[in-house]
Amino acid sequence: MFTTSDFKKGLVIQLDGAPCILVDVTFQSPSARGANTMVKTKYRNLITAQVLEKTFRSGDKVDEADFERHKGQFLYADGDKGIFMDLETYEQFELEADAFEAIAHFLLEGTEVQLGLFEGRMVNVDLPMTVELTVTDTAPVLKNATATAQTKEAVLETGFRIQVPPYLNSGEKIKVDTRDGRFISRA
Repeated sequence: MFTTSDFKKGLVIQLDGAPCILVDVTFQSPSARGANTMVKTKYRNLITAQVLEKTFRSGDKVDEADFERHKGQFLYADGDKGIFMDLETYEQFELEADAFEAIAHFLLEGTEVQLGLFEGRMVNVDLPMTVELTVTDTAPVLKNATATAQTKEAVLETGFRIQVPPYLNSGEKIKVDTRDGRFISRA
């Protein structure tokens, strides 16, 4: 059981029977006369991926979710679903099509991830902050290209399309930010 004083970004609580991760927490005092502090939260339901907001009164209690994080590995894509393995127990989990589609373009076989397990079933996959992928197709290098704001489109080995600097060639490895899908640097 958590109280609102335990709330912090990244805490996993249980709301309406589902595990929810706190994305943002703000404490507000409505007046200086000692009225109850309000705790405004923004949270993401780990099953539906919906981002919602809820306000609690100071001292309110919420249930702790039966949620565990385990080291995992992406094994392969099975149609439109992803198959992952827990590296501690070697148990395999299947990620449904909707959730897998959002992260599939960052995953190669063997990529290490964090698995989120709720009541023994996988509900969440956290990717590493960056991944290294190979450029498979892009326009030829532009002569006298500099690292200015110019970009060109490149296709990565996973089929993901990304904007890259004009000096990159096909076959080069690059680092990609998994949070927003942008080019970071050469690998």
